[in-house]
Amino acid sequence: MARPQAEATGCAYADCTTQTQRSQVMTASARSLEDAAPGIAAAVARLQAAARTGKPCAPVRDLIGNGDADLAYAVQHALSVDRITRGAKVVGHKIGLTSPEVQAQLGVDRPDFGLLFDDMAVLPGETIDIRRLLQPKIEAEIAFLLSADITDPQVTADGVRPAVACAAPALEIVDSRISKWDITFADTVADNASSGLYTLGSTRVSLEHFEPAEAAMTMMLNGARVSAGRGSACLGDPLNALAWLARIAIEVGAPLRAGHVVLSGALGPMVPVSPGAQVRAEISGLGSVEAIFTDGGGE
Repeated sequence: MARPQAEATGCAYADCTTQTQRSQVMTASARSLEDAAPGIAAAVARLQAAARTGKPCAPVRDLIGNGDADLAYAVQHALSVDRITRGAKVVGHKIGLTSPEVQAQLGVDRPDFGLLFDDMAVLPGETIDIRRLLQPKIEAEIAFLLSADITDPQVTADGVRPAVACAAPALEIVDSRISKWDITFADTVADNASSGLYTLGSTRVSLEHFEPAEAAMTMMLNGARVSAGRGSACLGDPLNALAWLARIAIEVGAPLRAGHVVLSGALGPMVPVSPGAQVRAEISGLGSVEAIFTDGGGE
């Protein structure tokens, strides 16, 4: 899988301008992945074991390194293929590490992305059994529901607007299979961008009546304010994040499709949650979204 952003070493696939250059980079990338196959397989097995047993594992950067995004996304891809083989359906994407606050929390300096599967969606009003998760945290985001495929490899924030049916308030419950959230960029990418669950609020607003960059967010946990931010904290504009993802998705041969949901990235810091947590986020112009966590025993 190609790099989501140009690396400092060599001619990254995204920056190559001729077919010859692209072919050379793709060949080199394939060779690198082949050489790294044992490490990729070991990382996949480690993360799968953590998900299966509910016991967080050691980081995977010792297996795939921390400097090559290709290897991290190769692990993510292998895990996703296995999940699809077992019956899961891809329903969208999530963009991570778009907020300076979240990047600072995790010690990283660039965005990443992962897939959303149908079994990750939490319906409005549905309580969340925290036993489904390992080390959950929560963050508020703007979700985009797509009405058209995005196929322009040079699409901009203005260019993605016509493909957005509407926006909705969202809470993403991020999770890590890696013990104590001891993650680098490679670890979180491999782990499907530290994905867990997500829920959307009931309101839907057209971009004709809503400017994502101007939105203000406040998130409350059991009545106390724990996070706040603005749409501009998400790569300057959540539509910038959507355009970034759209370009990368085209590059790797899987364009964003009509009907998919895109979680555009955190508007403020993420916060740990535990049984009994009641979380409510308000996003100006969009409305509210809530999540309630239980230990599964009192329902």
